Amino acid sequence: MFPRSLSLPPSGTETFFLWGPRQTGKTTLLRRIYPDARWVDLLKADEYRRYGARPERLREELDENPPEPGQQVVIDEIQKVPALLDEVHWLIENRGLHFALCGSSARRVRRGGVNLLGGRALRCELGGLSAIETGDAFDLDRMLNRGCLPRIYQVPSYGRMLDAYIAVYLKEEVMAEGLARSLPVFSDFLEAAALGDGELVNFKNVARECGVSGPTIKGYFQILEDTLLGAWLPAFRKRPKRRVIGAPKFYFSDVGVVNRLARRGELIPGSSAYGKAFENWVFHELGLNLSYRESNTALSYWRLAGGTEVDFIVGDMEAAVEAKSPANITSNHLKGLRSLVKDHPQVKRRLVVCREPRPRRTADGIEILPVTAFLKRLWGGELW
Repeated sequence: MFPRSLSLPPSGTETFFLWGPRQTGKTTLLRRIYPDARWVDLLKADEYRRYGARPERLREELDENPPEPGQQVVIDEIQKVPALLDEVHWLIENRGLHFALCGSSARRVRRGGVNLLGGRALRCELGGLSAIETGDAFDLDRMLNRGCLPRIYQVPSYGRMLDAYIAVYLKEEVMAEGLARSLPVFSDFLEAAALGDGELVNFKNVARECGVSGPTIKGYFQILEDTLLGAWLPAFRKRPKRRVIGAPKFYFSDVGVVNRLARRGELIPGSSAYGKAFENWVFHELGLNLSYRESNTALSYWRLAGGTEVDFIVGDMEAAVEAKSPANITSNHLKGLRSLVKDHPQVKRRLVVCREPRPRRTADGIEILPVTAFLKRLWGGELW
């Protein structure tokens, strides 16, 4: 079992939602932190039917057999029966109970006027493994090929497991919820989106490839975001001196899933596919770090109309980060960071995350950080 960096409230002190993509280890984490919790598992067909038919059963059962003082009540896969949230709300207000509400998709909870507990619940999100959580087992090539889902990271037959993961996602998150009118079209969209992972999104072009309308494609991207399979990276547009690009980029939450959807095969260092996977992984680490630190700092990217860009901007120019997979960084790799400082001289740090063997600093102050140094300083809170 991997130790996780996400901190959850002590038992019986807070109510919170715990969201995260499938198989990131949410249930395992909750069972470890709250071993004595009262548990409602909506993945079990009988419990799903019982509470789906009569959500008030939750109140009746907890009134009849109240939790011990300081005992957490866990409801796993809460999005399957959103009506339970009305009962949870009442139990918080009238019985002083505390719940852990866990799920892999916030879509049904966010939409349709469902009770979100009126600010009475914290929001936590568990992502795939960070490199720091794997400890001595961390292997960059392994993670770029297999992705960050704990089970898939560890097993030899990761290709089949990724195929199964995608199939379950399509069946249980998309088809079962009726989120897409045509599953084959949505499957085509997934492949097209994976091929454009980390690139500017042109809805019209993707729509043309899939044979549907632009609004339909926007809705499909919303499904990926709501089901936590990916996230947008907006453009940094504050105080530009030159014309900058404003379209967002989209990154899948797990690079192993991207590889499988885009049919990349085994990733070899030096290949363009390896470089794209490396960039996705750096985005993953940055996002997890900011999320687990409960930081309000936003991530964005910066790009001039001519094509010069910087992969990631942290906050309001707290740092600018380039993800470059080569083992030898040259001046050509530094063009974006050197152009950025002309428009934004206030940028505090400029970093290149790469596969060079040792850290170094250029004459104009750009820090070249090998993967291990980047991880140590990132998770040690030394970068910003």
